[in-house]
Amino acid sequence: MKQTSKFKNLIEVNDYFRDEDICRKYLANLRWNENPICPHCGYDKSYEYQNGKLYKCAKCRQQFTVKVGTIFEDSKISLKKWFTTVYLLTSHKKGISSLQLSRDIGVTQKTAWFMLHRIRYAIRTKSFNKPLSNIVEVDETYIGGKEEFMHKSKRDGKPKGPKGKTPVMGLLERKGKVVAEKIDAAKKDILLNRIHKYVEPNSIVVTDNYSPYTDLRIDYIHKIVSHSTGQYVNGIFHTNGIENFWSLFKRGFVGIYHNMSDKHLDKYLDEFEFRYNSRKLGEIERFNVFLQEIQGRLKYKQLIA
Repeated sequence: MKQTSKFKNLIEVNDYFRDEDICRKYLANLRWNENPICPHCGYDKSYEYQNGKLYKCAKCRQQFTVKVGTIFEDSKISLKKWFTTVYLLTSHKKGISSLQLSRDIGVTQKTAWFMLHRIRYAIRTKSFNKPLSNIVEVDETYIGGKEEFMHKSKRDGKPKGPKGKTPVMGLLERKGKVVAEKIDAAKKDILLNRIHKYVEPNSIVVTDNYSPYTDLRIDYIHKIVSHSTGQYVNGIFHTNGIENFWSLFKRGFVGIYHNMSDKHLDKYLDEFEFRYNSRKLGEIERFNVFLQEIQGRLKYKQLIA
């Protein structure tokens, strides 16, 4: 798009999106490419009102705006503030806290928290066009603090990993995408189920010498890096890539967010996945990619249910 060359940093983003008309036109261009599609019935012919805000479907005759059917629907926050938030969250490697965002754009902390979660809802990356393949690094880690140090009201009593932390599993295709998600426990059936779900059969799967991975040799070429004996590289095979992803995620956890509840942990993982999987894009390209994937509405009651 020609528009992408008009801003290169946050100052220029705010200068470019100086009013709502520009924001609406930019979003409409990215979403529909000058051919508005009705969010009510999906018909691809609509009429634009002179005010530039409303459209009317030629088939079902319902009116709509560019925000209907997206995470921006029914939001009282201006698109200018939304675009600033999107740019900050997608360009900062470790994210941005709701407290910091509330100060930066002039909204309450509760509003900022809801905005960030709506963006995370839009950037879910669990669906892939193809499974991971070639060389895939697999590793699990544990997130959170010891349950014994939590307030009694926050202790759920469920069995977790070492020191009462929440287990998380990650799969990284060498020079490709990463998948990370919370798991109930680092048990054999759970770990192997996730690998079969996301990794193409007969791929090379690299793990440490954790015993539940032993049966991978049935469907995959299993390469082991024996961490327990001090081995971290086995020829060209290692798990350094997925461990680097965990390192980045934990720096965001400790340095930015400080706390991630079990309930919303997968949403934070989605956020870090999106930034990692779009790492080869420039910040403005990533910004545009996000605005093309904003379908779906998340209500506050649904988020906190």
